[in-house]
Amino acid sequence: MDAATFHATHRLSVGGMTCASCVGRVERTLRKLPGVRDVSVNLATEQAHVDAPGVQVEALAAAIEKAGYEARALADDTQAPSSKLPDAWPVVVAAILTAPLILPMAGMLAGRDWMLPGWLQWLLATPVQFWLGARFYRAGAKAALAGTGNMDLLVALGTSAAYGLSVWQLLQHGGDHMPHLYFEASAAVITLVLLGKWLETRARRQTTEALRALQALRPDTAWVRRAGGDGKGPVEVEIPIDHVRVGDLVLVKPGARIPVDGDVEEGRSYADESMLTGESRPVEKTVADRVTGGSINGDGLLAVRTRAIGSQTTLARIVRLVEDAQATKAPLQRLADRVSAIFVPIVLLIALVTLLGWGLTTHDWPQALLNAVAVLVIACPCALGLATPAAIMAGTGVAARHGILIKDGQALETAHRVDCVTFDKTGTLTAGHPTLTVIKAVGGDASNAAVLRLAAALQRGSEHPLAKAVLDAQAARGGDVPASDQTQALPGKGLQGDVEGRRVWLGSGALMRDLGVATDVLKVAAREAEAAGYTVSWLAADDASAASTGAAATSAGNGTSANDAGPNIGPHAPTLLGVLAFGDTIRPESAAAVAELHRLGVQVVLLTGDNAGSAAAVADALNIDHVESQMLPADKVAAVARLRAERRRVAMVGDGINDAPALATADVGIAMASGSDVAMQTAGITLMRNDPGLVADAIAISRRTTHKIHQNLFWAFAYNVVGIPLAAMGWLNPVLAGTAMALSSVCVVSNAVLLRRWSPAPRRAAPPGQAASNGVTTALAKEA
Repeated sequence: MDAATFHATHRLSVGGMTCASCVGRVERTLRKLPGVRDVSVNLATEQAHVDAPGVQVEALAAAIEKAGYEARALADDTQAPSSKLPDAWPVVVAAILTAPLILPMAGMLAGRDWMLPGWLQWLLATPVQFWLGARFYRAGAKAALAGTGNMDLLVALGTSAAYGLSVWQLLQHGGDHMPHLYFEASAAVITLVLLGKWLETRARRQTTEALRALQALRPDTAWVRRAGGDGKGPVEVEIPIDHVRVGDLVLVKPGARIPVDGDVEEGRSYADESMLTGESRPVEKTVADRVTGGSINGDGLLAVRTRAIGSQTTLARIVRLVEDAQATKAPLQRLADRVSAIFVPIVLLIALVTLLGWGLTTHDWPQALLNAVAVLVIACPCALGLATPAAIMAGTGVAARHGILIKDGQALETAHRVDCVTFDKTGTLTAGHPTLTVIKAVGGDASNAAVLRLAAALQRGSEHPLAKAVLDAQAARGGDVPASDQTQALPGKGLQGDVEGRRVWLGSGALMRDLGVATDVLKVAAREAEAAGYTVSWLAADDASAASTGAAATSAGNGTSANDAGPNIGPHAPTLLGVLAFGDTIRPESAAAVAELHRLGVQVVLLTGDNAGSAAAVADALNIDHVESQMLPADKVAAVARLRAERRRVAMVGDGINDAPALATADVGIAMASGSDVAMQTAGITLMRNDPGLVADAIAISRRTTHKIHQNLFWAFAYNVVGIPLAAMGWLNPVLAGTAMALSSVCVVSNAVLLRRWSPAPRRAAPPGQAASNGVTTALAKEA
């Protein structure tokens, strides 16, 4: 048995669903299976996502097929069904056969008698009823045998009643002095329903255009440089993309689409990443830069060392995120699901009451039957089933096109109510590329080099932005960087380690207080740096032998780690060696981003682990409403929880591992794609480029999409609330009822498709005193 058969979550393509009742039936069928924990079936995508660890996917497909639908498993790397447009010929043939039956109605308005003989009407209506309309009988019969109802059952019952009444009258009168027959009603209803489903599918395809555009970005082949045989030099060969392996050197020609994720080893060019990130400007790529599969190479030749292929590429992950978002249900859909579960039985009861009520009071049973038929035909749960998923598909698709990945319907629906956005600072509102601007040693300028050397030793091998700033400064100064043993991270405070026989600490003022280090000698210099908007880190060392503290370090951290152990202090308080200050620049987009959030009525809060001076500098420059500084990860969680307790709908924006707890605590977590994988996995929304303005765009598209969902649900409910009584009162004939029913689903999907026209609001200029180019330097949010 293939191990893939036992994945925790299965994707299946489900065919034959026509309305919300079908969705409910498939979900109930799957939930009855042992081992199934959760099921989500989407009418718009015609997919089922089943959380069933240990359950064979074949068993799920068999259960769906037993319920009367088609099912097949979709692998993780299988492209989602593209809502293939059905053949139009059944609609055309049905229209040709129905037109002569409808035409006499137009003749009556013109005073002409174009009524066809009864036997000819029967000849035209019969193939429409039982050949072109056979799908309704098949699906309706399966639903009836399963003890449920759906749109097909209503159409089959209604049209069969009109057709049967016409045949009975034709046989009764033999064609002489025959009353009006109703073959045109049954044929017209079937034709209109077929036309409506065709138009609905055509409109539904447009809601998935963004997803199909992303899927089309993956090239079919790639040029790879391989070693030649028989001692020959390397050769360039074109191979199928599925044959490329991690580590291969892929050649990307000018103007070609980059086939893999990787690092540039040779060449220089520009890459158009607009389809992935929404960034319209080409991005320069040179040696050591990372490129993303699906982007378009500019006018240079690039040699790219492959880092990820297949389902592990950024493009594949984006496609999966969009697919998952489109497959999940928003909370608003639950109301429609509850209604659709009892909808068909109620409609059948109303139709029966209509038949008996009209028949017993007027004794005109043919008219009573037609009124009951109109009730059956006009009542269709299709629009209810499509109202929410169609809007979510269109909304998440257009958001992805602009660089906003929304994980699921829950995040989309929650984001529209956000009235407070909390930002981490470094890498979010600031560029996240700090530079070492000040070194102040206790021993004077002569000791600056020694302070930098020890700091670089502690930061050696770290990918942290602050560490890179220290290492870059040491590389520019020259000289060796000693090794650091027992290096240990002190979350939210700094680092400690053993360098050349001494225990050394680098970190915040809070760390120095914990260590009992006297900082008065450099306190004035530190305050001046903070007032200028710099981040300050302190360096201290224990003059005692590291051997005396090595055992303690091992027991607390046991090597390089990040844990909750406190600093390992020897018998004497460490000695202050110096202070380092780092500067970072505000992103050019940050001022406009905060201004746009204010325009949307959203409060902006800054939560940072940085010192109060640098945090205040950023807050003042960007006109942020509230700022809290020197926060540990747990403090950020508490701050977000406190805002939620004040009945605020909170979104947290961050990019680091230490932001993940706060992202999970917020109503909606928003992660920057340049940040850690942990942050992106925790967040409900991921921004594909480092532009904080996308936060306001994410809220805007969420509000627009939710508004469309509300519109669709309103019209879907209103259509039935108004239409069914009108039909029961005899004010709608079956033809008009069929027309209204066919158009209801088309209108709902077409309304959702209008979301494709959404685009982010133009970036407005920041208010005076809030210009992004103000040159304010800010600090790194996460010290050491």
